[in-house]
Amino acid sequence: MNTKVHCYPTAIILQGVYFKLRFTLSYRDVEEIMKMRGIEIDHATIQCWVFKFAPVIELQMKKRKSRVGISWRMDENYIKVKGLWCYLYRAVDKSGNTVDFLLTRRRQRMSAQSFLIKEVNNNCRPRVINNRQKRLEHLRNESLQQELFFEYQIRQCKYLNNIFEQDHRFIRWRIQNGLGFKSFESAKRTLGGIEVIHKLRKNQMLNPGTTMFKSFCKLAA
Repeated sequence: MNTKVHCYPTAIILQGVYFKLRFTLSYRDVEEIMKMRGIEIDHATIQCWVFKFAPVIELQMKKRKSRVGISWRMDENYIKVKGLWCYLYRAVDKSGNTVDFLLTRRRQRMSAQSFLIKEVNNNCRPRVINNRQKRLEHLRNESLQQELFFEYQIRQCKYLNNIFEQDHRFIRWRIQNGLGFKSFESAKRTLGGIEVIHKLRKNQMLNPGTTMFKSFCKLAA
């Protein structure tokens, strides 16, 4: 993570970004906390840090994430971005480990298929994908399976998705208690950072640090 062009050292930048992604705080709240620590930072500066460095940390997490299982639970959810509903696709394996996520502006057939392709490219080939509702039924498409060069099973069992619902509570809680997103790109980058924190909470990082914050700092090293 290149912080040479910034006026603050890397340790301070990481603290500001971590506070915002880990806790349900506004940027002004983070500004006040940093001020209590003797560091004068404007809330707009912290917002720029999150916008710039959250994708970098997310990319490093993808490289250092432990391997997930081949039995996935996948579903879509809704969040508001600047007053408009957007669609958040998420997936976890049967152990509750996060597989991946995708935020889209529109709910289309290609959105779920793009999410599946992203999951496979970043993780592994699933043996079975469970979904509680029929809205992801088009993933049975044989041409999509041919494009991915492997076959998988789609099943619908609402009880098996309990793991997904429990895992999604953390993300839902963070979104509902926040002040909302003002742009799609900001929502995408912030959610990526929140997902990194959620993976660290579940010990999905290879060679983690002694604490969550030290593991977070390792991703930026």
